[in-house]
Amino acid sequence: MKSVPRSSLPSTGRPWPLIAVLPFVAAAAAVAVVYFSISARLPEPLATHFSDVGARADGFSSTRGFLTLTLTLLLVFGTVFGLLVRLPKPSEQTPWLIAGGYATAAAIGYLTCVTLFGNADATAPSAVQLPLWELAVALGVALLAGALGRLLAGPAPLPSDRAAGEAPRLDLPAGMSAGWSRTISSPPIVVLGALLLGAGLFFLALADWLTGISLLTGAIAILPCAAVRVTVDRRGLTVSSALLPPPLRIRHLPLARITEATSRPIGAFQEFGGWGYRIRAGRSGLVLRSGEGIVVCLTNGKEFVVTVDDAATAVALLNTYLDRARSRKEGG
Repeated sequence: MKSVPRSSLPSTGRPWPLIAVLPFVAAAAAVAVVYFSISARLPEPLATHFSDVGARADGFSSTRGFLTLTLTLLLVFGTVFGLLVRLPKPSEQTPWLIAGGYATAAAIGYLTCVTLFGNADATAPSAVQLPLWELAVALGVALLAGALGRLLAGPAPLPSDRAAGEAPRLDLPAGMSAGWSRTISSPPIVVLGALLLGAGLFFLALADWLTGISLLTGAIAILPCAAVRVTVDRRGLTVSSALLPPPLRIRHLPLARITEATSRPIGAFQEFGGWGYRIRAGRSGLVLRSGEGIVVCLTNGKEFVVTVDDAATAVALLNTYLDRARSRKEGG
């Protein structure tokens, strides 16, 4: 079977997992220091939810419970960001993923400390207020932390500049079948789903249960597209969620609906305006990152795109099966 060259991304030499986890450790340490330094001045229960910014509290929690939940969220998010940076193949989005982690950790840490200081020496938890300017400061702190994270992450590895090929084929002997499959994940979509999941659990446990359910619903809708398996075999091209049972597929294109397949670098934002399942005029696709991807030309004149590693091999196998299908049709 003829080999097909693969593209690769250079290593930056930066300890990205350590850099990604650092802000969550720092935020957890800051929250713990603030809590234990003013714990004797905190009321029981603690005001933890405000229906409107500047208004008095309408949601309460035990001081220990609030601390435990916050530290758990920081631990979970820190683990998620660390694994996302370590496990997937590095891409040009990785430094921005780290920046998002810094912003997330800073926002959680700052708002938690503000809540603790706001409750200190309060005569009644219901009298505690959250000033509007505190949210503005929290946003500024998150942006500054994100900028620091992006600076520490260093330069992003660039995807291969290999141009689109001429629809290659594999030397697959007659009568022999082969299959190709790869799994790809999207760190930004995983982070978004994890944030919605964490926020949903937070609201469900301590605040508005209706908001919590809405956020959890969003997480359930987003997370299945965060990791997908792309398969090419004699039946065509199949894209399914790696988090759902095999019968539940995102998209299946049989050979009868495909005219040709090629591979080329895909720009997520330049061509599709972002990540996820995207629909544009005359084209659609599952774009989980920028970089190498499969481009399938359909019989209706449209294109379907999916970003995945080793796309050239998948395209070569798919075109081989298309040639066989055409030969059988002409011979019949």
